[in-house]
Amino acid sequence: MKRLIANITAIFSVSFFPIALAIVPVPAADQSEPIAITGAVIHVGNGMVINDGVITFNEGLITAVGTVTEGVDLVDHLLIDVQGRHVYPGFVLPNSTLGLIEVNSVRATSDVLEEGDINASVRSAIAYNTDSEIIPANRFNGILTAQVVPQGGLISGSSTVFKLDGWNWEDAMLAEDVGLHMHWPSYTQRRRNPETGLFETVDNENYEGQTQLLHSLFQDAQAYTGQPLNLNLLAMRPLFNGVAKLFVHADEAKQIISAVRFARSYGVQDITLVGGADALSVKDFLLAQDIPVIYERIHELPLRDWQDVDTPFKAPFLLHNAGIKIGIGGGATSIDRQRNLPFFAGTAAAYGLDREIALTMITRVNAEILGVAERVGTLEVGKDATLFISEGDALDMRTSQVLGAYIQGRDIDLYGTQQQLYERFRDKYNSQLER
Repeated sequence: MKRLIANITAIFSVSFFPIALAIVPVPAADQSEPIAITGAVIHVGNGMVINDGVITFNEGLITAVGTVTEGVDLVDHLLIDVQGRHVYPGFVLPNSTLGLIEVNSVRATSDVLEEGDINASVRSAIAYNTDSEIIPANRFNGILTAQVVPQGGLISGSSTVFKLDGWNWEDAMLAEDVGLHMHWPSYTQRRRNPETGLFETVDNENYEGQTQLLHSLFQDAQAYTGQPLNLNLLAMRPLFNGVAKLFVHADEAKQIISAVRFARSYGVQDITLVGGADALSVKDFLLAQDIPVIYERIHELPLRDWQDVDTPFKAPFLLHNAGIKIGIGGGATSIDRQRNLPFFAGTAAAYGLDREIALTMITRVNAEILGVAERVGTLEVGKDATLFISEGDALDMRTSQVLGAYIQGRDIDLYGTQQQLYERFRDKYNSQLER
């Protein structure tokens, strides 16, 4: 009834206000009674699938996962029979700009970067906008947790992991300041030839200066005592005592090796590679250094002209087989692609990966890399009841249809701008057909 009233209210509002106004659902109320989802195909998120399964949760936490025949207690639970539909852990989106940018071409909607090369003190947490219109679009594809990352410069700042429901950034926060982000300079750069108008690849003339700036920063941070107050140096200190992770953003093979060796030379132990277009070329190095990878380029052309066109599709399978811990990302610089995270995993599954292994790369593995695996990523007793119900295979764009979703046991509203526009133009063209 509440959901119906909410939908009616949304439609009423659309009738009297311009369509440009965002439809952002009100944050869901806390779970009020124990819930049991029965008759489900449960994808646990660790490679296991439970057919004809049941999952129960209360006060926002999972209390049981199994089958009815295993004697799961259903007394006093609200029973939801999903009749063979699929239940998944909420997908975990790493390296995103959710809540920091709305429209790339509209500067007033962008709060994703600061001026300058060194911004270690910048925190995405306080800039996160829970009223972003893009958040509901991601939730409708099963993405219920996201790492929000500042962009730009050589050191862009620290990221925070949010659950995609809440009145404000404090409510939505799941894990604060999980790591610092370093963008290692490229040896080359693309620029437009002023004479021909064509793009060309040239040497990065600023490479030596940029790397020297990073050396100076890390040396100063290691020697920093706290006085005089320097916010950038203060923000760097958790890297050296193992409290914070260093996310290294790099694509080229030489970039990757140089960045990892640089960080190791300053005693940084916890390193994750983000991007990794050339990760296959340096897989032995990554394995030896125990570097996990957030692979970002599945739905792109190969970085090298001589590579097979399907190289990015096969990369997760080949990296996984090499023994490298790999999660799948959605591409931080493209806000319209981040919602396709499950379909990136689906492509990886079509090119060699077992389907449940591909699923783990956007659930358990991503959660482990971000340090939130004790809360989300798998459907296990004691973890947050952050999950969704899908009509079909959630990794398949053709069949995926999210019917309902819960974040910490709260029944969230999946209605948003896309649904509003769909209904508007469906009604328009149906009326034309009836004439």
